[in-house]
Amino acid sequence: MIDLDHLLPKMPAGATSRLVRLARRWLLPISLLLGVLACQLLTTLANLPAFILPTPLLVTQRFITALQDGSLLYHGAATLLEVVLGLAAGSALATLVGYLLARSRVLDALLSPYLVASQAIPIVAIAPLLVIWFGPGMFSKVLICSLIVFFPVLVNTVVGLRAVPERLRALMQSLHASQWQTLRYLEAPSALPVFLGGLRVGATLSVIGAVVGELVGSDRGLGFLVNVARGQYDTALVFVAVITLILMALGLYGLVVLLEKRLLAWQTREETEEEW
Repeated sequence: MIDLDHLLPKMPAGATSRLVRLARRWLLPISLLLGVLACQLLTTLANLPAFILPTPLLVTQRFITALQDGSLLYHGAATLLEVVLGLAAGSALATLVGYLLARSRVLDALLSPYLVASQAIPIVAIAPLLVIWFGPGMFSKVLICSLIVFFPVLVNTVVGLRAVPERLRALMQSLHASQWQTLRYLEAPSALPVFLGGLRVGATLSVIGAVVGELVGSDRGLGFLVNVARGQYDTALVFVAVITLILMALGLYGLVVLLEKRLLAWQTREETEEEW
């Protein structure tokens, strides 16, 4: 078999890394631009009515109009507040319960079946009940967000805490560390990478929870805006609301990634030291 590797041009490692960075930077914008142009061309050639499938140009115009009249900012701010409060409340409760389950096998055996069974109930099915019980205000939306965020963060918290090596626990015991010191200096740093992975999932799911609650019953929010636009056959406005929700989810996910990089900077330093 003939080896042709020596005939191919070899690029230095620095040039390869620069190409990778350029690809990461420009691949998504170019793909989005090509996708928008393709959609514009297809919708123009299909000659469909705007209430069935609006063109990207019409959606852009509707986006600008919604920004100018303040409706998009008003409803977007309401949804964002519900999402942030629901994510914070659900994550805090999941972290507390997850710590208790990880520390107590008896409590885990008692509560785990009920927690798992609760995930078999679709949030769409119980959202109308929550709106009826707690009203169409913000509290019911925050509650729905918290419920949908709770389980993934809970599971990752339990998994992260149980992944702490027993030899390190024994070391902390030999140093006569208190439970608070063990949590602060051992368990929390060890479980943090897994916990933040669950928080990534929760950040995107919280947006879904807020919209589900708003679609069921609300007088504000992007879900309410979708309901109004659907009733008026304003399909372009529906696309505007959906795109805003996507951007909101991406923004929250990006914030969690930035938080992860900041809190886990010590891992990068350790890996660098190990390489040396």
